[in-house]
This record gives sequence, C-alpha cells and structure tokens, in this order.
Amino acid sequence: MCGRFTLTVDTADLQDAFPAFTFPVASAPRFNIAPTQPVLTLPNDGKNKADFFTWGLIPSWAKDPSIGSKLINARSETLSEKPSFRGSYKYRRCLIFADGFYEWQAQPGAKTKIPNYIRLSSGKPFALAGLWDEWHSPDGSFIKSCTIITTEPNALMARLHNRMPVILPPSAYERWLEPSPGRPEVLGGLLKPYPADEMTAWAVSTLVNSPANDRPELVVPIK
Repeated sequence: MCGRFTLTVDTADLQDAFPAFTFPVASAPRFNIAPTQPVLTLPNDGKNKADFFTWGLIPSWAKDPSIGSKLINARSETLSEKPSFRGSYKYRRCLIFADGFYEWQAQPGAKTKIPNYIRLSSGKPFALAGLWDEWHSPDGSFIKSCTIITTEPNALMARLHNRMPVILPPSAYERWLEPSPGRPEVLGGLLKPYPADEMTAWAVSTLVNSPANDRPELVVPIK
C-alpha cells in the first residue's frame, strides 16, 4: 500500500514540471503526508486546475464519511469490481502530486520494520494515479476526497513491499484525465509499475512513523 508520501517542492517547481496545469498559491513543504489529510489533487473535470482533496475516498453514496479512512488505496486489478471504486474509475479520475513516498520493509526475525523513502532518481515531482468523489452531508456541506491506486511492484519496490503506487508518465495524463467515461480495457494499460531504473530508495528514521513529525530530517538517509 501507499500510506505516507511527500510534496516538498514549491509552486514554481510544480508549475515547471506540469506546465499544462494550474496550481493554488504556495503552501508549506510536506514531509509526512498521512491519510485523512489534504493532498494536492487534479480532478478530470476539464479545468486542469489542482486543489486540495481529503486523502481517503468517501463514495457519494456513503452514509458515514469515516469510511474514507479505510479507502486510502485502491488496487488497480479490482477497480471495476469494487463498489467503492468502480463509479469513480469510470467517471472521476485524478492526479495526486508527490515528490516521494515511504514504504516499510520487514526484517527477518524482527518485529520492527525499517521505513524507506522512495523517489524518482531525478528528484522531480510526479503524478500518482488516483480516483476522486464528492460526498454531500445532510447539512449541505460537502467533502472532495481521493484515493491512490496501487499496482504490482517493480524490481526496486519488490524488495520493500508487494505493492507500489501507480506513477503515471506525462504521456498518460491526457487519457487519464479525460472527462468522458473511461473504459477499463483502455485505462488498465496505464496502471502499471513505473520503471525501476528511474527510481531510487534509501532507509530513513523511524520518526516518520508518527504523522505528528513533518520536517526535513524525515527524508535524510540513515546507515
């Protein structure tokens, strides 16, 4: 799964990396983005404008918005089957912006897992494939939420975990963000592992285990 990630670059760097999109005003760098927190998201509404959505998908039909805390990830292989995701897969897809993410590596014979930080070798920000929805409460307020799609790991990720988030290449943005209903036989081809030789990873401090810690030291390599 993908349970924590980072977005540390400023708005100017995001704009350079994604010139076709519009971003909100500058916000503080984030080194430990956790579920239920706001994440920078660009929905397929045809506006190409990013905004902050709640991480954890709340389907429009949900009676209780707390379900979102359980739907932070969606398996690419079953998007068309799961009631919580199939509507959004067809109609409401999005990009979720990041410049790195964390995964915890199990150690043989040890209870403690080692956190690792993973990013592109270039250090540039990237876009994760996601789904979004809008939930309306009885009082008239609403919540826009999202989930990150995961897939099988590439060779780099396989030594850390059995899943990885789907990182979309720029060539896939237009098709993924089409406002028209998507077809699984077309979209499914986009949801594949990112090339391992374009990524890097290193062990980091267990400080990342607590969402309360959100500072640059979290991504510093440890021995």
